[in-house]
Formats: sequence, C-alpha cells, structure tokens
Amino acid sequence: MTEWLAQIEGTEAGHQLALILALSAAFLHAVFGALQKGRYDPWLTRGAIDGCYCLMAAPFALFVVPWPEPMMWPIFAGAWVIHTLYKLLQAAAYTKGAYTVVYPVVRGTGPLFTVIGAYLIFGETFSLVQWLGVGVLMAGIFGLAIYNLIYLTSERDTLNAALGLAVLTGIFVALYTTYDAYGIRATPNPFTFLAWFFMIDGMVFPFLAARRWGKMAIPPALGPLMTRGVFGGIVAFMSFGAIMMATRLDKVGEAAVLRETSTVFAALIGWLVLKETVGPRRIALMTLIAVGAVIVEFGG
Repeated sequence: MTEWLAQIEGTEAGHQLALILALSAAFLHAVFGALQKGRYDPWLTRGAIDGCYCLMAAPFALFVVPWPEPMMWPIFAGAWVIHTLYKLLQAAAYTKGAYTVVYPVVRGTGPLFTVIGAYLIFGETFSLVQWLGVGVLMAGIFGLAIYNLIYLTSERDTLNAALGLAVLTGIFVALYTTYDAYGIRATPNPFTFLAWFFMIDGMVFPFLAARRWGKMAIPPALGPLMTRGVFGGIVAFMSFGAIMMATRLDKVGEAAVLRETSTVFAALIGWLVLKETVGPRRIALMTLIAVGAVIVEFGG
C-alpha cells in the first residue's frame, strides 16, 4: 500500500484519488462536527472521542507501523500543540452557537489561509479561475456571517462570541492542515504519521472532559457517551486520514478547499438530525461555499 501510494504521488491517478479522499473527508467531517455538537456537552463528546481514538490508535502505533524517525518527534510536538488549541476553540465555539452557525464559518475560513500557507511552504499556486472560486467561497462565508448577525435572535447574546471563536478556529484549521501536510510528507510511511498522531493527539481532552463531567450536578450516563466516542473515533480516523492522504498525494490547497463542501452536508445534518432551523437563505449561502470549492477544483 505504501509503495503504491508513493508511486502515484503527483500523478493524474494521485489527483483523482485525492479528489475522492477530500470529498469523503468533507462528508465525514460534517458527521464528526454534528457528533460533537449533538446530544451531549461538546467538551464531553470531544473527550470521549479523543480517548477512544487514542486507545484504538495505540496498538497500531506501537506494534504495527514503523516507528517514527527522530526528526518526527518535534513535528508531533508541534501538531499536538496546534490541535489542542484548535479543539479548545472548537468546543468553546460550539458551546456559544448552533452547529449550523459555527460550522460553516469554521470550515469556510480555513481554506483561504490554507491556500496562502500552501504557497509559502510548498510553493503551490492557484490559477485566476481557482482564485475566483476562493472568492465565491469567501463570499458565502461572509454572507452567512452577516446574515446570522442580522437575522438570528435566539442566540443574540452569544452570537458575536460564537462567530469570533469560529473565525479563530478556522485559522487554526488552516494552520493544522498545512502543518500536518508537512508532517505526513516528512516520513516515508504516511501510516506512521497517522497512527502516532492519533495516539498523541487523543491524550488531553479525556482528562478535561472527565473533570467537567465530575463537576456536573447531573452528569450524563457514561455508556451512551462512550458509544458516541467509539463511533466518533472511527469517523475521525476516516475523515482526518482521508484529508491527510489527499494532501500527500496532491496539492494541499485544493484538498483543503474541496473539503469545505462539508458545509452542504453540515446544513443537511443540522436540519434533518439536529432539528436546527436552517432556512433557504442560509442553505443558499452554504451552497455558495461549496460552489466556490467546485470552481477551485475544475479551474486547476
């Protein structure tokens, strides 16, 4: 598998596989976001998910994949810091705002900064048509933010905080996408990076969640919460693994932008599953974000 992936890196076959992986990651990430925002406190859900994928990744990291090269340890340390800050911001944003308010801004803000980072670090460039796509995507994002500021009244007291946290979280999405793309390219075996990343990354939030759970007057039952954690851990493996492999096989910027078609899936999940009021205008603005991503793909 590793040899085959190395052979198709930078080829047309690699580009097509990266496209499939990025779109798969988009759907799975929307599912993951809904899991964190759904029935339970976002901090508890994130702790359960992180704890589960840490335990699931540990046997693969310790006994299956090759051990990381010495140069990888500082890279893992950097990834741990970036992802921990990202998750703290994400949980705080979900605490302040509805899923369909926070998620599109988070996922839509990231691509612009990722494209810039991919240019600075990997020397990737976009065509004029692709930049048009980025512009369309950003128009959808800012249009959605303005719409929420004007029309949403149910969360008026926390809306500004939710949007501010969402933008900060989006910046960290760009940071970790670019940084992790560098990390997965730094080791010969991409599965080494993925297995060790998940084991290391999942060590913090279970303790934060356990502390929060212990302070609750009526804490939720652990059984259903951990069931959600196991399912979320599997989704996390598939979602993050897919987008990281896409960034190794093809351009980081394109993969990051395509992943943001997740906003359409997020709108559907928020409406159908979480029973949040979305409305035709917000759906149209979320779709505009996805249209921008499609322009980026076909303008390359």
